[in-house]
Amino acid sequence: MRCCVCLFQQSLRCSPSKMAAGESNSRSSCLNLSNSGPLGNAPPSNSAHSSPASNGGAVAAAGGMNRSAGNANPRSGPENGGGAESAVRSMPSAHNPPRQSVGPSGATSGAASNMTATPSSSSSSSSSTASSSADASVAVAPLPSSPASVLVYREPVYNWQATKSTVKERFAFLFNNEVLSDVHFLVGKGMGVQRIPAHRFALAVGSAVFDAMFNGGMATTSTEIELPDVEPAAFLALLKFLYSDEVQIGPETVMTTLYTAKKYAVPALEAHCVEFLKKNLRADNAFMLLTQARLFDEPQLASLCLENIDKNTADALAAEGFTDIDLDTLMAVLERDTLGVREVRLFGAAVRWADAEAQRQQLQPTSENKRRVLGKAISLIRFPLMTIEEFAAGPAQSGILTDREVVSLFLHFTVNPKPHVEFIDRPRCCLRGKECSITRFSQVESRWGYSGTSDRIRFSVNRRIFVVGFGLYGSIHGPTDYQVNIQIIHTDSNTVLGQNDTGFSCDGTASTFRVMFKEPVEILPSVNYIACATLKGPDSHYGTKGMRKVTHEAPATGTKTCFTFCYAAGNNNGTSVEDGQIPEVIFYT
Repeated sequence: MRCCVCLFQQSLRCSPSKMAAGESNSRSSCLNLSNSGPLGNAPPSNSAHSSPASNGGAVAAAGGMNRSAGNANPRSGPENGGGAESAVRSMPSAHNPPRQSVGPSGATSGAASNMTATPSSSSSSSSSTASSSADASVAVAPLPSSPASVLVYREPVYNWQATKSTVKERFAFLFNNEVLSDVHFLVGKGMGVQRIPAHRFALAVGSAVFDAMFNGGMATTSTEIELPDVEPAAFLALLKFLYSDEVQIGPETVMTTLYTAKKYAVPALEAHCVEFLKKNLRADNAFMLLTQARLFDEPQLASLCLENIDKNTADALAAEGFTDIDLDTLMAVLERDTLGVREVRLFGAAVRWADAEAQRQQLQPTSENKRRVLGKAISLIRFPLMTIEEFAAGPAQSGILTDREVVSLFLHFTVNPKPHVEFIDRPRCCLRGKECSITRFSQVESRWGYSGTSDRIRFSVNRRIFVVGFGLYGSIHGPTDYQVNIQIIHTDSNTVLGQNDTGFSCDGTASTFRVMFKEPVEILPSVNYIACATLKGPDSHYGTKGMRKVTHEAPATGTKTCFTFCYAAGNNNGTSVEDGQIPEVIFYT
């Protein structure tokens, strides 16, 4: 299984905004610190002979490193029960996140080479460490006990402060610099560990977690602190921000940097990461980002992801990252009323996810196992919204539904009154805002008969709307069930734009009863359409004193939607502008 971060990297590289979000950040995400300083000191080198201190100095440096390694106590740091353990654990980070997470889980370490823009080898680490300030010469030697750990010695540079005119420049000079450093972090795991110098005061000023770590009641006294759950590139990005307010994130490091900013309570950097993700949010990475937003407790980002999925449901479901989401995220999407896709496609996507999840759980991809991993998610698929043909060709033959469920759904599609089913039959509407309706009759009378002929009325509107259903009159003989087919037809092309073959129950009053389309029908301004309803049932009420023009005004905005009704030529069961059926049109603007 490919991790979500890798998928996010690929999607950004293919993005139209690659130059803004990817190419520019491919340089900025690699913490570029290799320029020579203003004093013109020699660049760093991994060779002991490159040190101005001669061979003797290099030997002394190596000896000093061995002594430092012997004195280090990796278990005394806050990650291993050190002084600020309680403060660190209180942060909204995830030490055991799900597989999509970026942090201490296997997904992070497995994709570390792709996620981090900073080299993770010991030689690259020393170069990155030294290059933040070329104001000092460097001698580097590996620790015999750990080939991935290095200790960097710098010759003191006299009066470097005079070359920096502002406090910001002086603090930026100290970033990733041995000068005045009083603590080191061993960041990462295995061969990817990097030894990064820092300054307790600078860290405590920028982070409450670091403040508790160094100055709290249980403060650590260790000069070396292990951070195995943090990526080196992300930790360097955090330090860069704390020392200089500079933001260095890119597609390879944004998730790990967000995790690190959360872990050490640096909300300003967290906000920059979230903003970066928002700018790069698209249908093909919306599900992956939704999982991460839920993991890191970022409700604003999660809301934007869900809105994107609502608007581009089909593309989001087809994206590679969809099958990598967790069950809770899948259920959070399936229960939404605003998805813009047919239900049969949602079922197909859920089956694809179940197949991938069964493999992750090392189960055979049988129908029984797919139903097992889907769990309660199967009840969120609205099978009654499918056509009988869609249901018969797909879900009925999938083996995922039980025989009893298949029979009850077939009865729901074919008989009237419709039996109760265990699945939601409420239509999804990919529209936001308040539902509106207009009534075209001023009075209700009795009686209106049905013989298989459709009641039809032609209409047009002055602005773009989405019709979601009709209000229809019911029986004059008391509570009754009707079978009905509703349609909206484009007049010029005679094309059926939306329909639903369903039923409704009335209570015998003169009220109208809602009959909804399975999907909203787009109605364009100044275009003629025909509203059509074919009822099977006893005589009903009907409307009289009809109006040719009906205007709806939105209370909040004052926006007016004007309907114009005209006689529909042909056999229309007597319905006209003046009287008949189809008294209400239900719509969204």
